[in-house]
Amino acid sequence: MANKYKVLVVEDERNILDFVTALLEAGEYQVLTAGSCSSGEMMFSSHQPDLVVLDLGLPDKDGIALLQFIRKSSTAPVIVLSARAGESDKVEALDNGANDYVTKPFSSAEFMARVRSALRNARRFSNQSGTDGKFTLAGLTINYDSRRVFIDGSEIKLTQTEYNIVALLSQHCGKVMTYSAIISAIWGFSDYGSKKKLQVNMANIRKKFGVIPGKESYIINELGVGYRMNEDAE
Repeated sequence: MANKYKVLVVEDERNILDFVTALLEAGEYQVLTAGSCSSGEMMFSSHQPDLVVLDLGLPDKDGIALLQFIRKSSTAPVIVLSARAGESDKVEALDNGANDYVTKPFSSAEFMARVRSALRNARRFSNQSGTDGKFTLAGLTINYDSRRVFIDGSEIKLTQTEYNIVALLSQHCGKVMTYSAIISAIWGFSDYGSKKKLQVNMANIRKKFGVIPGKESYIINELGVGYRMNEDAE
């Protein structure tokens, strides 16, 4: 058991908890469970899991409270698993530090793919943090020290703002960054035209990256929510 990833599942619906536990155990993960926000806090503090699967509709508090508790001390990936399908719910969870958001009902194959992706990205971030100042993904290379970006060895000339956006997304590779989170990080404030300004910069970035319609690209637009660096880019 010591070499397995530990996954904490915080869910009060027994049938869903049992289903998710069975999926994870079949994938050879070590599963910890909690049925409330308070027990989730206790389990997280005691076991320091590698990943948290979190329902929002918990009996004692909203799951966002547990998410905020986790983010005070940890960067462990959190996948929200919720029946709330509204854009505002997704944005709130992502802005509070969730790495991904899966809506119930869900496909078991998709859910397990999200789990693998979250753990893979956490491992990549851990391996690259503070090493050589570079980020690599498929043919994309970002040199943080010189603020230069290359694709297949050719330098991509970006403006300062475009570079800042690309670097930010790379530092959270695989995680959906909401429009407001990106705007706050890049410009430090939000006004009426901020979202349009971000979209214009992103269109320029995608053009310079040579995005081909219908083909997976380095940066994916999560419609109505934000953008993420595509960890599965080839």
